[in-house]
Amino acid sequence: MAVARCGLALGLGLCGATLAVLGVCLLLLGPVIIKQQVIKNVRIDPSSISFGMWKDIPVPFYMSVYFFEVLNPKEVLRGAKPALNQRGPYVYREYRYKTNITFHDNDTVSFLEYRRLFFQPHLSNGSEEEYIVVPNILMMGAAVMMENLPNFMKLVVSAALAGLKQEAFMNRTVGEIMWGYDDPLVDRINSLVPGLIPFEGKFGLFLQMNNSHSGLFTVNTGMKHISRVHMVESWNGLKKTKYWRSDECNMINGTSGEMWPPFMRPTSLEFYSPDACRSMTLVYEQSGKFKGVPTYRFVAPKTLFANGTDYPPNEGFCPCLQSGIQNVSSCRMNAPMFISQPHFYNADPVLVDAVEGLHPSKDQHGLFLDVHPMTGIPMNCSIKLQLNLYIKHVSGIMQTGKIKPVVLPLLWFAESGSIEGTVLKQFYTNLVLMPSLLDYLQYIFFGLSVPFIISAAVLMVMSQEKCSLFWSSNEKNSDSNKANQATSAKTLPAIKGTMLREARL
Repeated sequence: MAVARCGLALGLGLCGATLAVLGVCLLLLGPVIIKQQVIKNVRIDPSSISFGMWKDIPVPFYMSVYFFEVLNPKEVLRGAKPALNQRGPYVYREYRYKTNITFHDNDTVSFLEYRRLFFQPHLSNGSEEEYIVVPNILMMGAAVMMENLPNFMKLVVSAALAGLKQEAFMNRTVGEIMWGYDDPLVDRINSLVPGLIPFEGKFGLFLQMNNSHSGLFTVNTGMKHISRVHMVESWNGLKKTKYWRSDECNMINGTSGEMWPPFMRPTSLEFYSPDACRSMTLVYEQSGKFKGVPTYRFVAPKTLFANGTDYPPNEGFCPCLQSGIQNVSSCRMNAPMFISQPHFYNADPVLVDAVEGLHPSKDQHGLFLDVHPMTGIPMNCSIKLQLNLYIKHVSGIMQTGKIKPVVLPLLWFAESGSIEGTVLKQFYTNLVLMPSLLDYLQYIFFGLSVPFIISAAVLMVMSQEKCSLFWSSNEKNSDSNKANQATSAKTLPAIKGTMLREARL
């Protein structure tokens, strides 16, 4: 019985020790295994899980556009404050795909990314055939651009505008404003002031976005250094742009805005935006989960579009007006265009007060990006920007009336998307569930090893006690036998001798 218990204790002890060793191995090797799997699957390599997501983005992206209709155009011409009414959203399904993918020997890859937009009537609040009163963007922009020309030149242009029946505000359809309309004004201005408007034919705010690419990106593949994956090496062959007045503002930093290096920290992330003609930095706000996937949320800081006075590093983006808007005329054909967050969210209150109808709020107008920190892959995002036109009375251009200087919102749009369906399931299984399983297994092994080891120890103690009692009992029996033998040895000879004497008699 004692021998059986000793064997059982030995078996339990070995099982407990084995489980403990497995737990230690997972504790030490688990993070290494997970890290290697993440590195293998997030780099830009045809064999990685994320390559298909990177090449042809399977996430359903939607662009929602909101227009600001001017309710009192005649009063604005007489110097009144513009009254605006938000119209929309006009929703478009956005498809993104990469072409001209070329891998280079220096651990980089070049590509062109195209966008195609399709109107979604069932998701929209209105149709593309609806009319909206907005500023005559070409005419009002050209007027501000011609402000410093000689007066006689401006009078000639004004007369030409009158002949073309051009006014400060126009009534156009959503489709025309978005995708372009034929306007003889373009050719007339080009003939009078060559080079002022460096394009021909149709004019539309999103004309250059649909069925076109955003420039040639060259990014790091991460094959040698995973910390550099997706980081932009050049854009259109440039290491930095030439739009701005400082080297810092011209720097092309971060990624192309689709993915980021893995093992992120809750600090900030950067990406280069061709639409904004600059690199943008988002800051960490909070941790959370998207459909079970851990995420870091990044948002725009208040300093993103701050002027040089409020935030000196932005001085290179000037000439500036109030904080919260950025002058992008240098990369938009010198037109007096400004970008901001929708409804002038996080901007100087003066901008909001200059017009009627704006109601900035974080929930509706703040942009955000939810990223899985282990892989650097976005789970959910909504990038929002507003286009604004600076309008004013220009001496010599009669069509500008008595318009007071104002940064007038034209529209804002949100590009939103989130991982879902089979893509989310595959992502969750391979990059969330499996690492978590390895992480839990080490605790399971440690937890199971404890009762095995304790049971083995108890059995060993019990076995030792039994053995001690056994040997103690044997020793007592041995002493008794020796005593009996000694007693026998004293009595037997006497008996034997008597018997002999009797025999002789």
